Amino acid sequence: MTRFEPGARVWGSNQGLLGRQGTFAEFCAIDESWLYRTPEGVSDEQTADIALVGITARLGLAREAKLQKDETIFVNGASGGVGSTVVQMARAIGARVIATAGSDKKVELCRKLGADQVINYKTQTVEAELKKIAPAGVNVWWEASREPNFDCAVGALAARGRMIVMAGREARPPFPVGRFYVKGCSLHGFVMFMAAPEEQRDCAEDINRWLGEGKLKANIDRTLPLSQTDAAHRLQEESTVGKTGALSGKIVLKP
Repeated sequence: MTRFEPGARVWGSNQGLLGRQGTFAEFCAIDESWLYRTPEGVSDEQTADIALVGITARLGLAREAKLQKDETIFVNGASGGVGSTVVQMARAIGARVIATAGSDKKVELCRKLGADQVINYKTQTVEAELKKIAPAGVNVWWEASREPNFDCAVGALAARGRMIVMAGREARPPFPVGRFYVKGCSLHGFVMFMAAPEEQRDCAEDINRWLGEGKLKANIDRTLPLSQTDAAHRLQEESTVGKTGALSGKIVLKP
């Protein structure tokens, strides 16, 4: 029995992996277990943008970090696709949000997304600013950069703090084991595509609710036609691997 009627507007997740068809196409066949109904008043561009980053953020905050209202979360790399979504969701949960960004424009974006304090890591020293902003430490450190500075992160964590990592497959940074376990902290690494359909559906329900309430908005840097998929890939690689920082959000491709 299908969950959707013909013509229903839906958005999906977890494609292009483990034998599943990708979505760089005008049409595709997707198992309904990876589909979710699009809320009224929400555009297809918004849901296409939010799909991967939204489920990643929700899994990390709820399942892994177990972020609670009134806790403090630090988001390193908050102007990117995942980071900007984490900021909004943490705000919706009722947490205090501290973020980093690499330009005045991106700092302002983070503030608009709901960050309480934003550190410009190009002009300020993150460690020093955190000691002033959160002298007792942060409850959750969300690491979105490809090369994490664990000395900084562990030093900034409060007792029983939780650290989330979801990038940097080739990174091999030093790790301050002593300070980490003495504080009773925990380290959580995960990828959204390993989450079960039921877990992702739970995430989608929260995402749809927040989208409908206006508490969550897709952070779209630019929209390109499907015919420019190669250009989109080059831009993404230059911004992340090449560290140009050209993107402040996601790229949406339209047929």
